[in-house]
Amino acid sequence: MDLTALLVGLAIGALVGGLLAWLSARSALLARSAGAEAERDVLRERVADLEAARDVDDTTASLLAPLRDTIGRVERQVGALERDRSLQFGQLGERLTEVSRSTESLRSETATLASALNASTVRGAWGEVQLRRVLELAGLIARCDFDEQVTRVSRHGATVRPDAVINLPGSRHVVVDSKAPMAHFLQAHGDTVSEVERAELLAAHATSLRRHVEGLAAKAYWTAFTRSPEVVICFVPGEAILATALSDDPGLYEHALSRKVVLASPGTLFAVLRTIGAIWQQDALEQNARELLVIGQDLYARLTTLGGHVTTMGQSLSRSVEQYNRFVGTLESRVLVTARRMHELHLTTDAPPTLEPLEVAPRSLSAAELTDDLGRTARDDAFLGRAVGRTGAVGQGGTGAAGVDSRPGSDDDPREQSA
Repeated sequence: MDLTALLVGLAIGALVGGLLAWLSARSALLARSAGAEAERDVLRERVADLEAARDVDDTTASLLAPLRDTIGRVERQVGALERDRSLQFGQLGERLTEVSRSTESLRSETATLASALNASTVRGAWGEVQLRRVLELAGLIARCDFDEQVTRVSRHGATVRPDAVINLPGSRHVVVDSKAPMAHFLQAHGDTVSEVERAELLAAHATSLRRHVEGLAAKAYWTAFTRSPEVVICFVPGEAILATALSDDPGLYEHALSRKVVLASPGTLFAVLRTIGAIWQQDALEQNARELLVIGQDLYARLTTLGGHVTTMGQSLSRSVEQYNRFVGTLESRVLVTARRMHELHLTTDAPPTLEPLEVAPRSLSAAELTDDLGRTARDDAFLGRAVGRTGAVGQGGTGAAGVDSRPGSDDDPREQSA
């Protein structure tokens, strides 16, 4: 009994355990199935959302395609510009480096030139070089239009040697001096000079230029050259050098003119030299015109003489034609008449020839240029010769076939023939 009851109890326990297990598994399956369905619904919604988002993305992509292409081109252009910018910045850096080196070299050369110009001999040589350059730039030729370092003796008996002497037409000369002072001007433009010192140095520069004007006036260069205007040109080899002195001393220019000294910068001297060149050209034109006038007068005289010879020749030809016509008239009226009579009597077989007088007369001169110097008689003869030529042509036309002259008292008078 106990065993049976135990077995039954075990069986019932197993069945209950199995039922419980089945119920637990079923509940688990039901829960899992519900979770799967929920997940399926969620996934379905996500799929729908993704499909909708994909459609929207496709529409947006189709709309943004031109913008994407434009952005791509802009990006490529920006890249090219960036490369060019980098290249140009590199080249600019190289150029700035070269400019810096050139500036340093120019500064050192300027300092060397400034230190060299502190010497009076170097300043004088530089002024002479500048003067020669301006003269040549104006078209003047050395040793032809101007001479350098000419030595002369002034009226005071002093030997003067101007830097240049410009030759003018008519053996005239203009003296140019290029030794203008500039030491104080160069010192005033130093790097370590203060404003007060610079003003003092510029004032000293104007004073030095005024003293130089007095020295040039005392030398009286123009007295050493004949037919030279009483003036000397003081060439200042820099526009700034002269402008600074005039700004500090405004009356310097008028004072120099009163002392017969003309202060000239390169620009002013160039204008003066161009004027001198125009004077030379005008003088050459006048000389050519005078020579042309002499040649024209000579040619006119020769043409007049030639006109006289032509007139004489025309008169001779006119007389020759007249004598020939007379000869033909005499031959017709005195000789060929008998020959025709013999032919009419059948004494000869050939008829005598018929002679024609010349009806062309030489043309007389009528131009006043060729007849002015022939004299009244020659002009009258020329006119009469022309008239005789015309009347002779008319008269020959009126003589008939035989060309007999019908003037009374002539050798060809038909009345004499009938007699």
